[in-house]
Amino acid sequence: MGSETIGAIGLGMLLVLMVLRVPVALTMLIVGVVGFAQVISWEAAIAQVKTVPVEVLSNYSFSAVPMFILMGVLAAHSGMAGKLFHSTRVICGGWKGGLAIAAVGSCGIFSAISGSSLATASTMTRVALPEMERYGYHRGLATGALAAGGTLGIMIPPSIALLIYAILTEQSVGDMFMAGLVPGLMGLVMYALTVSVVMRLRPSLAVAGEPTPWKEKLLSMGGLVPFFAVFLVMILGIYFGAFTPTEGASVGAFATLLYALAKGMRRRGLWQSVQETLALSAVVFFMLVGAETLGYFISVSRISFSISDFLYGADLTPMLVVLCILLLYFVLGMFMDSIAMLVITVPVVYPIIQSLGIDPVWFGIITVLTVELGLITPPVGMNVFVIKAMAPHVGLGEIFRGVAPFIVSDFIRLAVLVAFPVLTTLFLI
Repeated sequence: MGSETIGAIGLGMLLVLMVLRVPVALTMLIVGVVGFAQVISWEAAIAQVKTVPVEVLSNYSFSAVPMFILMGVLAAHSGMAGKLFHSTRVICGGWKGGLAIAAVGSCGIFSAISGSSLATASTMTRVALPEMERYGYHRGLATGALAAGGTLGIMIPPSIALLIYAILTEQSVGDMFMAGLVPGLMGLVMYALTVSVVMRLRPSLAVAGEPTPWKEKLLSMGGLVPFFAVFLVMILGIYFGAFTPTEGASVGAFATLLYALAKGMRRRGLWQSVQETLALSAVVFFMLVGAETLGYFISVSRISFSISDFLYGADLTPMLVVLCILLLYFVLGMFMDSIAMLVITVPVVYPIIQSLGIDPVWFGIITVLTVELGLITPPVGMNVFVIKAMAPHVGLGEIFRGVAPFIVSDFIRLAVLVAFPVLTTLFLI
């Protein structure tokens, strides 16, 4: 049996095991080890089981992952998120749908130091949803805005998804973060515009908030200062070369820790934050170990090169290939977690992108945006299920209907970024 055939069978088994609900990390590890053994030998496969975890866990670049997670956890436990929503609510006071716009804005700002969409969605739902319900907002609009706003965490730097893509493809983490700035800010602005359009079409879904004077709006911006301070220190430090992205993650985590201590966080809160960070980090690292093992199998099976040869033979243009890959990501996103999808598929599709001469940074941005769409599309939109868990009294169908206008907004943003790649390279070093 040829190595390409073994590779194809391995990818088929990967899908079968996931359908059977075997944990994604374990699925990648099993297929990677067994497949590598069939192509090379069992001795080499067993040797990989010993060396790959050490390679991943000792990789200096991966140490940024727990630091970014710790930043978001500390921000959630220190009361930063509550003050953030209060500030954005005051700023948007008097606007039609102002609370929904404030929720989206809070998600975008919180994601700037969180790096995780699920953490952003759960934290801001806890803070903002009761307030929107108190003011009579339609539950579909309220939860839809929060589900969509939570997806900004995967794009606005620092982003764990962009970090993992950069490491898997050996791209500059700093370049990926800078490339995500414009698409992330576009998402924030377009989501706010989406709320305004929905309000114009269906004004009964929400009421105008209490007007706030300009003086109060200006004073309330103090709640935004901690977020912008941490964000600017990290991004400007990375951009001007003061420190690496990995060091920037540590600087951001330390700054957030200082704020949390200054606001009264004590040993119990710190211990809870550390426990939560360790649990989330363990999940991510287990997936990375599985992805690395699977990547070795895909490499020796040469299945990605066979796919490249097939595409060359089909005489498809590079753009058409990119669109086919994005369609695949969109379909997979309906069933899989975003990080899992990246670590499984990037080792397969990236050699194809390289062979076609496509800019890997631009491709990474539109890939992560498409993965982001999967967080809010049925049947398995992870952000939607997170919000459902936080608000069990809201129906799942109601949340999906509420998030539908934001899905349309994301498709428009994706089309713009595909048509104008320069938008992702404006701030590259």
